[in-house]
Amino acid sequence: MIKPDYEFIFALEGQLADPVQFGETFEGPRRMIAILDGTFEGPNIRGTIISTAAADWQFTRPDGVTQAEATYAIQTDDKAIIQIENYGLRFGPDAVMERLAKGEEVDPAEYYFRTNPRFKAPIGKYDWLNKGIFIGTGARYANSIKLWFFKVI
Repeated sequence: MIKPDYEFIFALEGQLADPVQFGETFEGPRRMIAILDGTFEGPNIRGTIISTAAADWQFTRPDGVTQAEATYAIQTDDKAIIQIENYGLRFGPDAVMERLAKGEEVDPAEYYFRTNPRFKAPIGKYDWLNKGIFIGTGARYANSIKLWFFKVI
């Protein structure tokens, strides 16, 4: 058996717009949340979120799990532009999720928020992002989000 380990890549913080509610769909209630601005930083990469190319498309399944399909464009401090497609799941006890929905501060340890990011980086300095499997952990706040990205090694 080979047990994977993880290497921290970067943390991302973004400010969020109010959700655009689409209403009830065959998947459950659907919404889109634009990411207004933000930054990211790690040992070998840092920069900003390109707000005109960042949104989180979500729906809440009948089992109470929020499924997110987010796409971001980020720009490194040396001007490389990288696309991230980030698939995630967020759920927890009903009382915790109700507090989160009301915009209350909730300890991220009280709910599950994990993602599977896929990077599309230009050839060059950051193409190592194209050559790995990554996972993310997250925390949702009233008007912001924090994500931590790790490479599976």
